[in-house]
Amino acid sequence: MSRPPPPPIAAQADHVRLLDVQLLSNDWYVLRKITFELRRRDGQWQRQSREAYDRGNGATLLLFDPQRRTVVLTRQFRLPAFINGGADGYLIEACAGLLDGDDPETCIRREAEEETGYRIRQPRKVFEAYMSPGSVTEKVHFFVAEYAPQDRIREGGGLAQEGEDIEVIEMPLADAIAGIHASTIQDGKTVMLLLHVALMLQGGVTSG
Repeated sequence: MSRPPPPPIAAQADHVRLLDVQLLSNDWYVLRKITFELRRRDGQWQRQSREAYDRGNGATLLLFDPQRRTVVLTRQFRLPAFINGGADGYLIEACAGLLDGDDPETCIRREAEEETGYRIRQPRKVFEAYMSPGSVTEKVHFFVAEYAPQDRIREGGGLAQEGEDIEVIEMPLADAIAGIHASTIQDGKTVMLLLHVALMLQGGVTSG
């Protein structure tokens, strides 16, 4: 059975004219080719054509223990990283998932427990970001939450029926920061959250 067509694009603005929208793929997610005119800063209209990949919005969370200065991360295989020179294709990441119709906090509570096995006590939203706005529509909601060893209520590892085989990793925050500089941690959302928590624990930023 084919999937129903995606809803039409609702975005409108005086400086953009949508001329044509072609649906290229509606399989795993939605890929469109969009032809539009953009009014430049000098007032001239310029015709452009771009492809936009719509996989929905997501949420991500970094668990950290401020007393022991540790964080909980995951390790899983990522095909796009593998085919783009990412060695064995395994990335160390903060837990994350697509909203799938839920609000961001509900989503990240669910994903964190499925992936890491930890029950989240008080997630705090810290910011939102478009991760690859040149081609992907996704906006990610970023959270942090404190944890303690007794908060782990199950093994985690993700859902096998969804193709997940996730290793749960606890490490010192200092080692994770060192991993950024050594390029053993290369996932963008994870780098952002690790640096945020490091600054927060140093008193450089506030959270929530």
